[in-house]
Amino acid sequence: MINTKIYKSVYTLAEKLMAADKKGDKEAFALHYAELKALCTEHENTNKDHPEQWETLADFTEQFDEALAGYEKALEKAIAINSKEHIASIAFSMASLQIELGHTDAAIKNLQYAKISANKIDDKDFKIEIDELLATLLAN
Repeated sequence: MINTKIYKSVYTLAEKLMAADKKGDKEAFALHYAELKALCTEHENTNKDHPEQWETLADFTEQFDEALAGYEKALEKAIAINSKEHIASIAFSMASLQIELGHTDAAIKNLQYAKISANKIDDKDFKIEIDELLATLLAN
């Protein structure tokens, strides 16, 4: 379970990042991104470390290779705490990015992993989204 104070900080920073991005305010975006990255780094390998903060950081990372590395770190942390919901979400995000990069085999592997992990969660819409994207890739 993520620390409530950290969750609120991550959520607030994510909202600020989305607002800055929507306005095209690169300076504010960079500032909030740095805050989020500092929060992740500060709590890394402590009892306050959680995959959700790393996944959020990766979601807002503009460089694809850095974003994938962030998702990989988040995935390792999700696996360590056996959080099926986070594993499915992170693997899906990684696959979506890999599709953009043209790494179809890696995307299929992550979608299959997301599908397996999603079997243990209640979000039916997310399960359908995984299945549909996987079916599209496998059909090509």
